[in-house]
Amino acid sequence: MRGDEYQELVDEIGALLGTPATLEDRDFRLIAFGAHEGAAPEAAVDPVRAHSILRRRSEPAVREWFEGFGIATAAGPVRVPAQPAAGVLTGRICLPARAGGVVRGYVWVLDNDPPAPRLAASMAVAGRIGALLAGEARAGARLGELLAAALAPGAPGASEELAAALGPAAGEPLALLAVTPWDAERPPPALPPGALALCAPRPLGAWAVPPAGGGRLAALARAAAARAVAGGLRGPGAVAGVAAARRGVAGLPAAWREAVAAARAARAERRFGGVAEWAALGPYRLLTALPGGAAPDPAVRALLRPENAPLARTAETFLDHAGHPGRAAEALGIHRQTLYYRLNRIARLTGLDLDRGPDRLLLHMSLKAARLDDGPA
Repeated sequence: MRGDEYQELVDEIGALLGTPATLEDRDFRLIAFGAHEGAAPEAAVDPVRAHSILRRRSEPAVREWFEGFGIATAAGPVRVPAQPAAGVLTGRICLPARAGGVVRGYVWVLDNDPPAPRLAASMAVAGRIGALLAGEARAGARLGELLAAALAPGAPGASEELAAALGPAAGEPLALLAVTPWDAERPPPALPPGALALCAPRPLGAWAVPPAGGGRLAALARAAAARAVAGGLRGPGAVAGVAAARRGVAGLPAAWREAVAAARAARAERRFGGVAEWAALGPYRLLTALPGGAAPDPAVRALLRPENAPLARTAETFLDHAGHPGRAAEALGIHRQTLYYRLNRIARLTGLDLDRGPDRLLLHMSLKAARLDDGPA
């Protein structure tokens, strides 16, 4: 993304109108923002603008509020009144950044009732921004096509063509991400900072378990920015997996398997916080290689029934704490005698002896595997 060019254009609009300007893409992700020394702090940074700058994107409710004024189809400036209840303390003017008859982004300025000629000049600058965004969208679409081809096994020359299109970035440490769920019919969003290409690839091979509720989005990013890119792409209820970093674009199908495996682990385990990295998966590196949807081992089938969920959680917590009764009881918030009672019930229900290493391993891995496709988002 041409950050310096966008910043110069945003500053040009701010100088024309004498008020701070902010540029967001059409998905309301922040691209550039300017400061105006003459503006009162409370006017320049109301809660909505502060959140947009700090989080690099606007909240869905804020987006819905602004889109209600027709900014997505407007050909000229749109005035949006103040709405203190929504955190919009000062009225705004939206300058749609259009190109080819399509809104590519939005320039936001505080409404200080600027003269019409200056507003018209600012719209012309917004048009230059729209042209830049459109050019990046075309280049991004081509890179997405090349990434999708390179992810498919047995696509001769696809990686080389992608590397040539990426230019010098192809020689940097890169990481592949999988974001799920993702509507395969939905076009990929604008590239967030640090991302190089996006696509929604088809499932590849038997290992590609279809995720509940949608497909997956693939993102190729600079390794140092991978987690930030994941945060920028994840929507409500979505998770992301990050493959091990590699230099260049060779071996992308293998990296995609790692990214999908990490995303499945992120859905299964809350401790990953919605973004899991292949290097930090631990036992899930093995478990995600198992066929998805396989029937559980007969010994644990009864334990996995919904009515036995408290017992399953007890067993998993006990084994997560290396069979230490005190730590397990504390983690579960129960008395140690209650823990012993539940462990006896688990042993009777499964027929497994929790004093035997192989039985513990079978139980532990079965419980973890069961969470892979049914775990919390």
